[in-house]
Amino acid sequence: MKMDGKTVFITGSTDGVGRFVATQLAIGGARVLIHGRDGARAKTLSDEIKHAGGTAPVFYQADLSSLAGVRALADAVLADHKQLDVYISNAGIGSQNNGPARQTSVDGHELRFAVNYLAGFLLAYRLLPLLKAAAPSRIVNVASLGQHPIDFDDVMITKGYNGSRAYAQSKLSQIMFTIDLAEELKGAGVTVNSLHPATYMNTTMVRAGGITPMSTVEQGGEAILHLVTGDDVAGKSGLFFNGMNEARANPQAYDPAARKRLRALSLELTGLPAA
Repeated sequence: MKMDGKTVFITGSTDGVGRFVATQLAIGGARVLIHGRDGARAKTLSDEIKHAGGTAPVFYQADLSSLAGVRALADAVLADHKQLDVYISNAGIGSQNNGPARQTSVDGHELRFAVNYLAGFLLAYRLLPLLKAAAPSRIVNVASLGQHPIDFDDVMITKGYNGSRAYAQSKLSQIMFTIDLAEELKGAGVTVNSLHPATYMNTTMVRAGGITPMSTVEQGGEAILHLVTGDDVAGKSGLFFNGMNEARANPQAYDPAARKRLRALSLELTGLPAA
């Protein structure tokens, strides 16, 4: 896909791998819509992109730990644009951000499930009209190799909480949603894939977890860009990639009954109508 003149929306794009992807796409001629919580970071990124010869991005400020904030973000994008060629769901928090204790969102949901999964689920559905209008278009969900099966008796992990498990559950949820949405969008000209970009990239999230980085933001960014622009994945949908290569996710991702339960819960929590 040639990116010149395309409109791309990237959540979590004022830092880390999202920042790299936003910069590369903007330099390539795309109109990039960036999202984050920090206006100062967004201005720094905008200045860097302009200095590199790209068009200044449009910044949308929102806190994805609030479903009301997610809805307001979707409303703002819908109000400003008639088409969206690519949506990259990249925003997320790691297993140890703000400490190891269990945290909840404004809406009372386990925080990693809320930010890493529910926010992207709600945004994808709210932005679908714009993506369908721009078909052929693409959705890319930035997930992880770190995956843990969902315990549907305790999705919010109120018992035996562990940050790594919470993070891994939220990432598997993203992959399960990817498979379901791909099925739903057959024939619509919108593809949706998920990926593990790279292992322990040199990002704020990784360092906050006390982990020594093993790979670069550039490595992960190139894997994301492959799903955004690659001709070899143009007709592929519902897949999980490890870096540049197609891979298998946790077995629960391929369990239709588990995906159905997750979908029902997600629709209920986000207030979206059941199809």
